[in-house]
Amino acid sequence: MLRTALAAAGDSPGYPMALGTRELRTAAAGWLQRRLGVTLADPLGADPSVVPTIGSKELVALMPTLLGLHEGTVVIPEVAYPTYEVGAVLAGLAVRRTDTPPDDAAGIGLVWLNSPGNPHGRVVPDETLRAWVAWGRAHGVPVVSDECYATLGWDVQPRSLLHPAVAGDDHTGLMAVHSLSKQSTAAGYRAGLLSGDPALVRRVWEVRRHLGLLVPGPVQAAMTAALADDAHVDAQRERYRGRRERLAAAIRATGARIDHSEAGLYLWVTRDEDCWATVDWLAGLGIVPAPGSFYGPAGQRHVRFALTAGDERIDAAVTRLRNAS
Repeated sequence: MLRTALAAAGDSPGYPMALGTRELRTAAAGWLQRRLGVTLADPLGADPSVVPTIGSKELVALMPTLLGLHEGTVVIPEVAYPTYEVGAVLAGLAVRRTDTPPDDAAGIGLVWLNSPGNPHGRVVPDETLRAWVAWGRAHGVPVVSDECYATLGWDVQPRSLLHPAVAGDDHTGLMAVHSLSKQSTAAGYRAGLLSGDPALVRRVWEVRRHLGLLVPGPVQAAMTAALADDAHVDAQRERYRGRRERLAAAIRATGARIDHSEAGLYLWVTRDEDCWATVDWLAGLGIVPAPGSFYGPAGQRHVRFALTAGDERIDAAVTRLRNAS
């Protein structure tokens, strides 16, 4: 379906719209409402409430720069995808790791949330999301939530930062990042979305268009088709569910423990030892996880298993783990 839409739009000699086509913005707003219960301000208004991005990684890395932050601190989760820190360093900013709102906002220019989290699959509770919303608004600090795994709740249903139960009646001071990479297996398309407070979205969009950060027209057409179709998302979700169940059972059979991992595409595994000792043990079985220390000091005793490998590779890992039990 994505390939068909991409091919049909292949004759695209002109510059694509940084703002996104009307069709794409309309499809994105519909997807957010249908799948996440989020109602945007007019996506076709003068101040856009949603724009396409070249995947989510470049947006995460450039967000401090796009918001014009030149000094101060970016708050990121205790255990976090490295790109949040890379983006802060790129802008010449400091990083503060915390999962709860700090007592003061001195020097803080941006807060990143990630729920469900990469690498640990933890879902931030509604009350914590609401606390961040109140804190950000009280101090005038934008709060941005990376929700790329929002459709992949297993034991807990993730809630968007933009949901009315969290944000209230409007999205002032808030933005959310979404991606088609995992839900539509479209990582190679580089297809993402930024939505939320129209004033903040407009600020990001206006800088992006002058930087030439434009999603190609054929990719915008493919995104439009993907966001309008739930069937392929649900089918892929069931593939992930099967992999998760098989791999989790084999991991637990070895005596290892899985922490968090209630949503998303990862299993956060510990043998109550340094992560590199676990990596060494698994490498002896022909399995290579990501060491938890890659994601911050708090990840030192865990490793991350991903569900993104094909069924054949997942089943091979399951066999090797069971033979080691």
